[in-house]
Formats: sequence, structure tokens, C-alpha cells
Amino acid sequence: MKIISLGAGVQSTAMALLAHHKEIEPPDFAVFADTGWEPKAVYDHLDWLESYLNFPVRRVSAGNLKNRMLEDPVFRPVPLFTSDGGMGKRQCTNNFKIRPLQIFCKPYASKGKPVILEMGISTDEWARMKPSRVKYIENEFPLIDLDMSRNDCIEWLKNKNYKTPIKSACLGCPYHNDEQWREIKTQFPDEFEETCKVDDKIRKGHLFDNDLFLHRSLKPLRDVDFRTMEEMGQLNFFTEECEGMCGL
Repeated sequence: MKIISLGAGVQSTAMALLAHHKEIEPPDFAVFADTGWEPKAVYDHLDWLESYLNFPVRRVSAGNLKNRMLEDPVFRPVPLFTSDGGMGKRQCTNNFKIRPLQIFCKPYASKGKPVILEMGISTDEWARMKPSRVKYIENEFPLIDLDMSRNDCIEWLKNKNYKTPIKSACLGCPYHNDEQWREIKTQFPDEFEETCKVDDKIRKGHLFDNDLFLHRSLKPLRDVDFRTMEEMGQLNFFTEECEGMCGL
């Protein structure tokens, strides 16, 4: 059994379409782990993939991440920034991305024959390659085998006349850098406003006497200036880098 881990971003989309064109071996399924908190553009793209690919796409979910975060004021699954300069524990990737995929895969494995789970990690992200945490899944990395970077994936999509999908990541991910926050604010203003409302609601409720924030500046999200240092007329000696936990 071969399954593509479909994040609906650039790399996993390219990998799925490579399989569609039989440039790599087609899988039995492509599986999207749905947190319920992606931009609408991601879900629109996923709808298109479901209708277009010549193998089935399945969606799995552990519930709505945004609702879970708001409903449980004590144990937040998202690693929020705290007013004392700390950061909460990240539970969202495991609980809402990895575990639903494991649950889907397990019935298809047999003793000595793990499910092959194909991950859309490209050569510029080789450090993210990790073995499976469970014996019934074996991770493989087709883009690494093809020596394809993220830019190679974009070029391949363009050559096949496919649109380049936006980055797939939760709207309220605290690991967004300011460029990503700005893209959400400018490209998806309604969704940014809803995320600001979530940020407003999480301010209190931690186990300790700290305020909670989605942005590392420890400011309300709607008050953050997302301009670059250059745009503000300053020299920038630092660069920000996405943690790269999702977004495939």
C-alpha cells in the first residue's frame, strides 16, 4: 500500500501530479489531514485535486483546531507566545496532522509489510526528513529521489500549465513569519480578521498568569506592523525562517 501525504501546498501538489502523469509510481490514495483552519484557497485547491487526480483523495481529521483551541482554555494545542517571553508546547502537528494519517494507514498495514507514506519534502528541506514514528508506516521521499527543490516543483508545475498553489498552513500558526502574516492580511483580509478575533479571545486562560498571543511581538495581531525593516527605512541584519513543520 502506497499513500501520498497530501498537504495541498507546492511540494505535495507537485508530487501528486507527478504520480498523476505516471512520472512516479501512482499511489493507492492521497490523504489530506485537515485541521479545519486552512485558508479557503487551500480548500478550493484541494477540491480541484480531488476532482482531477486519477487516484482517490481522502480527507482525515481530528476535529477543528481553531475550535479546540477556543474551547479548551487550559490545554492549548497550538504553541502560543506567552507574555513572560515563553512559548507553549506544540501539540497541533502531532495531534492534527501526524496522528490522523497514522490512524488512516494502520488498517492497510500487515506484519512485515508497512504502508509506504510518501512525504513531499524537497531537497532544500532535506533536514526535515525523518523516519516514521510507528512500525506500520515507512516514510519515503520521492522529491528527494528526483533531486527536486521547491523551485524545481514550481517550474515543473508551470511547464505543465498548472497554477502554483499557495502555502498550506493553518491561518493562526504562531510559526508564521511577518511576510506570511502580511500575505494572509493582504490576500485574505476576511480570514485575517477572523484570525485576529481568535487572537483576541485567547489572551487569558493559561494555567499561569500570562497573556497569550499568536504573534511573537506579544502584541494583538491586528496591531502588529508587518512591514519589513527595509520598508520602515532600516537596515535588516537578520532573516526570519519558517519552522517548516507544515506547508507541503
